[in-house]
Amino acid sequence: MDELLFPEPLREGVILARPNRFIMDVDFGGGEVVRCHCPVVSRIGGLDLSGRPCLVSNSHNPKRKLPLAVEAFSLDRPEDAAKRWIGINQNASNRYVEHFLRIGAFNKLLGPVAEVRREVVLGDSKLDFLVNDEVYLEVKTPMVQIQTDIPAYVPRLPEAPFSSTERAMRHLRELASSLQDHERAVILYCLYYENFGFQFYHGTTYDEVRSTVRACEKAGVELVQANFSIDQHGVALREFFPLEDW
Repeated sequence: MDELLFPEPLREGVILARPNRFIMDVDFGGGEVVRCHCPVVSRIGGLDLSGRPCLVSNSHNPKRKLPLAVEAFSLDRPEDAAKRWIGINQNASNRYVEHFLRIGAFNKLLGPVAEVRREVVLGDSKLDFLVNDEVYLEVKTPMVQIQTDIPAYVPRLPEAPFSSTERAMRHLRELASSLQDHERAVILYCLYYENFGFQFYHGTTYDEVRSTVRACEKAGVELVQANFSIDQHGVALREFFPLEDW
């Protein structure tokens, strides 16, 4: 198992509230309540995270308005000794993936990695990585759906419309139409928790989505799921495999 260690262990607290999408108030005990940055702009699994344990990093950057950031939360209770964590830092996902690319953790998917470039243009899209000058790699960290067992004591928020379908499909079609001979494009869905297999939202447009995905796969776009784990000390890459049941 390959692992990326944090510069210092993350600090455990309890989420009190999420006043807006950029902020979480965290209780560290002893009367210490700190306003922290929330690195997810969307809903998080449609869940009310008040009362959930969390892990917090400290940037030690005095220029940041909120130097602390919530990196993960747990569906376990605050008093539980062995918690399972769900990573939420979408902003850090590219950094994690780049680390594992450079140490060869994805070689079985991409072949030996000799060169990694960031933010490269393909057609009308800007992708996160170009590996070995032939494999385009786009990193996705889905948070709107948390696909794992949710305990009954965790409250859910009212349902909200899921509106990113057409944008995601347009991106896939652009990738498929832009690929040249011998080029590959990989969409890497990164999940930072134990899950039962990522599946795209089964809404009213699912048949259209499935048809688009199949056509793009034939053109050379690959959909891959990467499972990571996160704890106070770091992020570990557990496994990765093709997404065959969308």
